[in-house]
Amino acid sequence: MESLKYFKSKKISESIIRIFGPTDELMYLVEGDKKAILIDTGTGVGNLSEYVNKLTNKKITVILTHGHVDHASGAPNFDDVYMNHADEEVYKEHNDLTLRKNYVKSQYKDFDKIKESDYVQTRSSSFYKDLKDGAVFNLGGITLEVYDAAGHTPGQMAILFKEERILMVGDAANQATVLFDKNSLGITSYEKSMRNLLLKTDGKFDKILLSHGSGDAPKELLANIILLCEDIKAGNADEVPFDFMGQRAYIAKKTNTQFERVDGGFGNIIYLKEKVNY
Repeated sequence: MESLKYFKSKKISESIIRIFGPTDELMYLVEGDKKAILIDTGTGVGNLSEYVNKLTNKKITVILTHGHVDHASGAPNFDDVYMNHADEEVYKEHNDLTLRKNYVKSQYKDFDKIKESDYVQTRSSSFYKDLKDGAVFNLGGITLEVYDAAGHTPGQMAILFKEERILMVGDAANQATVLFDKNSLGITSYEKSMRNLLLKTDGKFDKILLSHGSGDAPKELLANIILLCEDIKAGNADEVPFDFMGQRAYIAKKTNTQFERVDGGFGNIIYLKEKVNY
């Protein structure tokens, strides 16, 4: 029971509950008349499965937007899990317990109070079902449609809540879209991915949900991100230096200390110059 202290939640619509994890990662519980789906599982600190079962009595299926430490580490506590297997290597690296602890330590102020038993044990992604573009989950009155959204990772996925007219994009696009990781796509490939995602979902959503920050984004986010890709390729980005673990990357548009764009736009990209045309 004590491990449940790591989570809190807020109902944001009739069928959606936003769950807040210990490092401010966001997860979403979507409940239909017959089934429930949990999107993402956080850092693997605390018993998320037990917490979610207090929010719904329906059978839970887990969809992982991608394999990163702050999204997939709690998945081993669930029996029915889907993940795009294009992220197998990403998941294998990020599910390492030492890496997970280092990440939590860097993000969670009460790290020293976490008990060893509060960490979810690691599990191979071979136990997870492959999540494919075009997959549809019928929860009873609520339909979820899954789309490729590669860029942040090779297997990043987006989920459309059809009846709610909401698109949940994970980390595919946000106020600090990370494209400087070794597994991330280059700007050219990422732009193509975002264009395909928008082409398939345009007119089907009125708002966007994110995995970080406030969790909310305007429906123009994908269009804004595509324009940013064009600016970067044309040499029209602000190219603000961004250093991370000895690596030099660049922020496309200038930001304030809260990482909000100073020009008032929503959506940004942190990228590597050497991968712009990749």
